[in-house]
Parts: sequence; structure tokens; C-alpha cells
Amino acid sequence: MTITETGKLELAQNAAGRRVPTIVNGRAQTPYAGIGGHSPTGCKAAPPVRSSKDYPENGDKRVPDLETALRQCGLRDGMVISSHHHLRDGDKVALLALDAAARIGVRDLMWFPSASFPSQKSAIDLMDSGVVHHIEGSMNGPLGDYCTQGKMRGMGVLRSHGGRWQAIQDGEVHIDIAVIAAPTADFFGNADGSHGKSACGSLGFALADSIYADRVIVVTDNLVPFPCIPWQIQGNNVDYVVEVPSIGDPAKIVSGTTQITRSPDRLLIADYVARFVRDTGIMRDGFSFQAGAGGITLAFVDYLRRMMKDAGVKARFVRGGSTKYLVELLQEGLTDYILDGQTFDLDGVKSIASDPRHVATSPFTSYNYHGKGNFASLIDVVVLGATEVDVNFNANVVTHSDGRLLHGIGGWQNCLFAGCTILAVPSFRDRIPVIVDEVTTLTGPGELIDVIATERGIAINPRRQDLMDAARGSGLPIRPIQDIKAEVEKICGGKPARPKLGDRAVAVVKWVDGTLLDSVWQVD
Repeated sequence: MTITETGKLELAQNAAGRRVPTIVNGRAQTPYAGIGGHSPTGCKAAPPVRSSKDYPENGDKRVPDLETALRQCGLRDGMVISSHHHLRDGDKVALLALDAAARIGVRDLMWFPSASFPSQKSAIDLMDSGVVHHIEGSMNGPLGDYCTQGKMRGMGVLRSHGGRWQAIQDGEVHIDIAVIAAPTADFFGNADGSHGKSACGSLGFALADSIYADRVIVVTDNLVPFPCIPWQIQGNNVDYVVEVPSIGDPAKIVSGTTQITRSPDRLLIADYVARFVRDTGIMRDGFSFQAGAGGITLAFVDYLRRMMKDAGVKARFVRGGSTKYLVELLQEGLTDYILDGQTFDLDGVKSIASDPRHVATSPFTSYNYHGKGNFASLIDVVVLGATEVDVNFNANVVTHSDGRLLHGIGGWQNCLFAGCTILAVPSFRDRIPVIVDEVTTLTGPGELIDVIATERGIAINPRRQDLMDAARGSGLPIRPIQDIKAEVEKICGGKPARPKLGDRAVAVVKWVDGTLLDSVWQVD
């Protein structure tokens, strides 16, 4: 149903009651239709067929530099260039590629990163100068802020890790040139992320790019003789190999969030969550869990590890983002496997390189909703964070209460399909309540969020009577979410002020099936 127009932008109301554009960056969109409400049709996308006759018989695909590689890939105005973020805030390759494109003189590129970080803020200059038209990918920090100020010419599109794979696989996004930062590679293009001076762990986020892109460039600072063993990226999918002095700083894959919190209140939240998992019977022999890399969730893993040891319980597998805390579980015999999609610290990098029980995965196996199942629904419990939650258990992870876009979705949406989804959040930040009447931006529907744990109590979604029954008699502070909200508002002096938003949608949030869940509005 069309409800309004903003200039040429027609808006529709989706099943979550959110206004979303019917066209995004020139492409028709399907509004969110509810959990499981949309079914895909058609066949998977495919790259062009190539012939071995057009590649060197000796297998050596090296060219002198990125500019040469981009020219030989046929770079032209309006193309889509993709990159991955396994080096996180230490990555240099994405900007090297975009700067090379600027020197070539092309314009209006779409940058399609699996995520972008504050260290890549100079991409703003490339957008201002017209080299980059817009970004479809997670925008952390300055790039997201630039978007919410309405300065980006196209609309931002925010997808989960699984949603990005889905979009590539389904042909929603066609990658013209993929640029893959590889800590180790050979001249044929086989590449690995777990070895070399810039080792970052898995390269799973770049796998779809290597399979579906028209052209693929591997950039490495550690060229080894053929064959590169192990390989995560297959050279048969690679067109060119470029050597550079450095692809990035692996120390910066560790962000400030990958440390256990020292806050007494947040440690209390972690303790509540670990006790909830234990006392409701989720923690049992052979169970599985996943936790994010924030300070509270890392503390939860540490508390749960102790409880598992005390109870003599062993997990069958744990899902990563891996950190040293998951590695300790593996080394202490408290889990059989780590199934790792992204490595968050150098302990994880060392482990994935040396321990066959620490297994690199990709968004296809872990999160892709348009596949024949995925790992997400096989996890017993997942513990995540959020910027806001509301009384209907909806959650926001991309914008703050002022409406500014400062974070990406990551695998967060995909994890909501676990057997029990717990959001561990402080009840307020900077005197601003986290529990609100309605989230500023809907990133996760409340039907899939089972528990919200704060330092002032634990709220269980009324849909989960089984969890309420299991928690009865545990001694945990189980409370209605409205009661926690009212208490926090008294402490903070009332409800948070509503953000001052304009009527222009500057970005959209996709659901895991490719439909439009919500819009991000320009901040006045």
C-alpha cells in the first residue's frame, strides 16, 4: 500500500508497520512480509564462463599493481567493487583499490564491502569527489554518520552477513570486480587468511565475492610458491594477483569491544545470563552456543566456562566470531569444535591456523537464509547486544536513539533463529534508557528475541512460556519488561527524547530474506 511520497521516493508500509521505499538505488524492492513470509523464486546467479586459454599457461596471474589489475578487469563508470573486512579497522586494501580507481578516472562506483570501518573514513572524500556514488554494506562510525546526514548520493543498504551472501547469490547485487585482501596467496590466486604476517583468520566473507563476481583480484603481502596450502579462496576463481608491501595491520582486528567489561553493572548482567543458561537447562552435555564480541558477552563466556567445568558439561560446538575466550574452551576440552566465521583477536588467528578443531566457515554455511538450511537454527542459545530494545522485544543494532547510523548488522540478524536468543544490555547508557516504547530503527523483530537481560532484571518474552516455567524458582530477577523500563525512566529523568528525523530515507535495513525491514532517516 502506497502511503506517501517524498520527492520521487514512494514509500510503502510493511508487515512490521514500518515505512520503506519501493525502489532503492534504481531497483524495485519487496517489503518485509513477516518471519517466513517471503519465498524466493528462480535460480542462483552465476558469473560469466571463462576459458583457460585466456589465462597464463604457467599459472602466473601476477600484475604489477592494483591500477593495472583494475584496468585489465575493464573498470568503468558505475561498476560495483566489493571488498571484505576480516582485517577490520586494520584493512588497507579497500582504500588502495578505491584510490586506484580514482586515479584511473572512473566515477559513480558502488562500493560493496562486507563492512566498513572508521579507518576507511577517507572514502568520504571519494564520495564527495564523485568516484564513489554510494555504499551498500555496514557502515561503522564516520561513514554511517555521513550517510545519516544525507550526504551520500545513493541510499545505503544494510544487510546481515547472511543477507549479503543471499543478495549476491540471488542476483540482487551483481559484483563487477571483487578485491580480496589475502594474508597469504600464490601466483595462481589460491589464498588463505590464517597464515602470513597479516594473518586475520577466516576469509569466509570474501568467498561469495570470489565465486559470483565477474572479475576477482587477490591482493597479498605474502606470496608463497604454488600451491598455497591451505586455501580458502580458489585460484580458479581469480583473474589477477597483486603484491603490495602491506595489506593491513592485523593487530587492529582487535577492537575496543573485544575485551571483557570491567563495569560491575555489566559484569552482573553477564552473570545473570550465564546463570539463566545454566538454570533453565540450556547448558547440558552436547549443547551449543554463540556469543558476540562485546564486553558483556565475553564476560558471559568466561562465567559460563566456569559453570561448565563445575558441572562437567561439554559443548558439541561453539560458534564464532572467535576470541581467546572461545579458544580457551577448546583448549580446556569444554567444546569439540569452534565453527568460526570471523576471527576477533590474535589468539583466534593463531588457533584457526594450528588446530583442526577450529574450523573456518562462511556465511553460506552459517547464515544464508536462501539455502537448504543453515547453522543458525542449530544453536541452542545465542547472546548478543543491542543499541535499543522496546517493550515488544524488537531490537535495534544500527542506529542510536538520536537516529545516527553508527553500526552494522553483522551476523546479528541471522543469529536470532537460535533456540534461545538473549540480548544482554545495560538498562541505560549515558543516562539514556535503552528500553523504549518503540525502537528508532527495527533491525530484529521481537518474535525472535526471547530474553532481554539487564542489571535491573531479566525480561522473558511472553511468547516463551517454556522459558518462564524453566526459570521459575531459579532465584534470578525475572521481571516484566514494562517494570524494568519504568524503573529506569525514573532514574534517568524520563523517556529518551525522540530523535529529530527528516522525511528522507537515506538507508534501508534488509531482513535476512532480502525484503525491506525498515528505513534509516536523515537526521535533521
